[in-house]
Amino acid sequence: MPMDSDMSPEIGTGRSEASLMTILDSLDALVYVADMDSHELLFLNAYGRRNWGDFQGRKCWQVLQDGQSGPCSFCSNRRLLDADGKPSGVQVIELRNTHTGNWYQCHDEAIEWADGRIVRLEIATDITERKRMEQALEQAVSRAEALARTDMLTGLNNRRAFFDLGERFCKRAHAGHPIAVLMFDVDHFKHVNDTYGHAVGDALLRGLGGLLPPLLRPADISGRMGGEEFAVLLPDTPLQIARAIAERLRASIEALVVECEGHTISCTASFGVAAHGHETVCLDTLLSEADQALLQAKRAGRNRIHTAGV
Repeated sequence: MPMDSDMSPEIGTGRSEASLMTILDSLDALVYVADMDSHELLFLNAYGRRNWGDFQGRKCWQVLQDGQSGPCSFCSNRRLLDADGKPSGVQVIELRNTHTGNWYQCHDEAIEWADGRIVRLEIATDITERKRMEQALEQAVSRAEALARTDMLTGLNNRRAFFDLGERFCKRAHAGHPIAVLMFDVDHFKHVNDTYGHAVGDALLRGLGGLLPPLLRPADISGRMGGEEFAVLLPDTPLQIARAIAERLRASIEALVVECEGHTISCTASFGVAAHGHETVCLDTLLSEADQALLQAKRAGRNRIHTAGV
């Protein structure tokens, strides 16, 4: 039906406003308008009223957030105006609302209100499910990265992780920090596997993996290099202290008892120790020197410690 030419323009305007309100109240998103200076809420759509309640005569931070005694630290008002006080465009932020606990993507913009003043318009969409998926993905990636750097049998660093961490500490040695490496093998491990089976041998290695961390300092790095061979990197540790730590490990391994498949197994280990103080050193050099010292310990009868260069 065509509009009557005598229809009052106020009636047409009222219908337009009602239609706009219907649209805004139908949105599955928060829409609100707040005064840029006083922060008083001037408009809150139905989504906002359902989730945050009455807004009349209250400030945006009083209604939309919990535990606020003033404007929010992330308030975008200053960024919404240029140097001349004119609207500067849309600002997009993501935040977790302290009242609902949900995550929102907020589109903030300065606009001119009906009375001519500049106000902030915000449209906030709930992105909680997306955030949960992102966080789950990040956790999965972190777990995968941790697994890629962990020896699954012993729970220690694998060879790759040991080298990555070790190289970082070796760089510190260049600045005058002493660094030491212990290498040790389980004595006659092949005999354990051949006599009792690989399940028992694996149980013994798991026992060693659980034994090492409590005997070491938080900064020390332990790793399984392969088979029955292990290494420990000791940052800021001179040779004398490194040898004492090796002796503590040797004695503890000798006292270790593992039970598996009806068998009670114990073992010993042979150690090689190498340390460098104030000269340039790389991890490969330290490991090579410790490995040569380990061979000397084996040749001397096993279950003992040999120090590189001694």
